[in-house]
Amino acid sequence: MAKWLFILLILGAASAGSQTAPFDFVKSNRAAASSETDKQIQAFEDRVKKSPGDYAGFDGLGSAFFQKARETGDITYYDLAEQTLKHALASAPQDFRSADPLVHMALVYMGEHRFSDALAYAQKAIGTGAGTLAAFAIEGDAYTDMGDYDDATTAYGVVQSLGRTVLSPLALAYMSGSRMAYLSYLQGDLAGSIQLMKSAIGAALQTNVPRENMAWLYFELGERYFQAGDLQNADLSYQSGISADPNHYRSLAGLAKVRAAQGKLEEAIELYQRSIAIVPFPVYVAELGDVYKKAGRTTEARQQYDLVEYIGHLSKLNQVLANRELALFYADQGIKLPVALELARKELEVRHDIYTWDAVAWALYRNGQFQEAAEAINKALRLHTNDPLLLFHAGMIYHSVSKDSDAEDFLNQALKTNPQFHIFYAEMARRTLQDITQSRARNLRSSNAH
Repeated sequence: MAKWLFILLILGAASAGSQTAPFDFVKSNRAAASSETDKQIQAFEDRVKKSPGDYAGFDGLGSAFFQKARETGDITYYDLAEQTLKHALASAPQDFRSADPLVHMALVYMGEHRFSDALAYAQKAIGTGAGTLAAFAIEGDAYTDMGDYDDATTAYGVVQSLGRTVLSPLALAYMSGSRMAYLSYLQGDLAGSIQLMKSAIGAALQTNVPRENMAWLYFELGERYFQAGDLQNADLSYQSGISADPNHYRSLAGLAKVRAAQGKLEEAIELYQRSIAIVPFPVYVAELGDVYKKAGRTTEARQQYDLVEYIGHLSKLNQVLANRELALFYADQGIKLPVALELARKELEVRHDIYTWDAVAWALYRNGQFQEAAEAINKALRLHTNDPLLLFHAGMIYHSVSKDSDAEDFLNQALKTNPQFHIFYAEMARRTLQDITQSRARNLRSSNAH
């Protein structure tokens, strides 16, 4: 990684000077390229070294750095991608030819959770008149993450309508299928979302997509199956993701989640360990801690919980990327509750999607601000998303404000959707339903006595 940091310095120096200044890249100290992305990086490095005015070469290099960030979770590659693409844009003609680096920069900003910047660059790409469908797709992605779902639907509609005229059916299914699947899921149509994901996967299998992208599609399908309580198909989907890319840490963690739901705690621990050895994603580190706790291994659980905080504060970018995850982690653990609420509200400044409202609601609930929590969870529920964990949060919050009829509905729906939706909260939902039933019986007896 020292080499990449040095390249950043070189890029910065070149951007400050002439656009045609030679880029004297240092020779790599790495071993031979071990993946297709590494080979692309090496090839584009060689290309821009020979032709420092080649904006398309820098665009390709920046795009390859972004792909590497997706594959490794190493945020340094985001910096490399951004600096490289800035040079590409400074060198590119100010016409339709700048569309590709604009699109790639938008992708980088999406990865960094800079959604308004991603939206701005996607719209700049659209404004070039190049007709790049990826720009409309990223525009929809940014709107989705920001919680502007109507605008997202409009942007994805453009992708579908224009795509029918300029793309093959397979390419269009791959580009729009997974995106429309996520919107369908958010709007409460789990079955429809699963069918759309299957179509996107079928198209991707017949096109030349990177291994990580293929694994991500399988992972997303696994997430939908898990949320629907179909552990068998979730298992198959996550395993397909691992087969597509053995280093896909998300698919490994997804399979670990299935094993935990099945009560196979030792297998779950091993899979989570494999996942976080590749990328220590805070959510999966916390989930490993939960499995250790469930297994009675409290010392190992505490080590993982401590690691979550450490990762979240490693860098400024980590602090941005992990705001919501840290807020939920603190709320779940019942620690640093004012900080949890502060982080959730800070995330709300960047995006106001349903899951950020859910994080705000859960943090408010854990801080004892029950009425405010109810107001926030209503915003999280506005699309009728059939996510068992979201429904559980709603049930607990409604119970806290003595709306037990609604609480029962939400908790029952969560358990009906997936009886094992969470290693601890599924059982808590059952206990809360029992408490509501017993409380209602006591009240009825008391009323009859009077």
